[in-house]
Amino acid sequence: MPRPPKELNPGSSPLALFGSTLRHYREQAKLSQDQLGARINYAGSTIGDVERGETRCERVLAERADEPLQTKGMLPHLWDHLVKPAFYPAWFDWPRHEAKAAVLKSFQPIVIDGLLQTRAYANELLFGDEAAVEARMQRQTVLARQEPEPPTLFYVLPELVLHNQIGSREVMREQLEHLIASASQQIHIQVVPQGAMHPGNTGAFVIATRNDGAEIAHIDTAVHGLTMGGTEELRKLTQSFDAIRSQALPVGMSLDLIRRTVKEKWT
Repeated sequence: MPRPPKELNPGSSPLALFGSTLRHYREQAKLSQDQLGARINYAGSTIGDVERGETRCERVLAERADEPLQTKGMLPHLWDHLVKPAFYPAWFDWPRHEAKAAVLKSFQPIVIDGLLQTRAYANELLFGDEAAVEARMQRQTVLARQEPEPPTLFYVLPELVLHNQIGSREVMREQLEHLIASASQQIHIQVVPQGAMHPGNTGAFVIATRNDGAEIAHIDTAVHGLTMGGTEELRKLTQSFDAIRSQALPVGMSLDLIRRTVKEKWT
């Protein structure tokens, strides 16, 4: 038997109010989460995340759901007045999706991916905010857990990141040595050499794939991070990741390049 839906508390946050309203209209339309998702090109699991107030959806979801749910413009209106101005940390919902992932594909054009940062490197990036640093270190446990099986990480970074000094030379040397030591059958690290042409200049993003095949992505913008699950958006991000990765060095050559950078610049 299907599990009963989780009880919602619409008053707990603007995202919870938006989510409970979406559930109300969906149930009135007698559609399951998967059925609604199929009609608007989103995974049913994404609809569930939005309804529970666990993720901040993009406006296009509200726009697409408006017609099949016959909300007469209510969902886009609520998105504009509840979701868009809602205060939240850029990363607030992403660790939940990260923890559910079987595969993570990450492109970070400026700094080392948070899952592979040393404490000292993270401390420099986060301006000594101990709580934020500890939260980042806690996120990294997803790669070392025993149950469930940890996700496989495919991490692509431009060579520029190896030269982008964060903190002291010692911090950089420790960070790059940690990157080398982290490489394994589970963690695949590839470097795009300087001068290679690729479509990765628009910013950082991560694509998470669950065991059931559902996908969701997180992108960084100039203002905040955004979690998205639209089929078309995911297709474009996957194409971008594959195009960037096609220009990267193989794993072995990438690790050799990192070793040379440690020796020639940070030692």
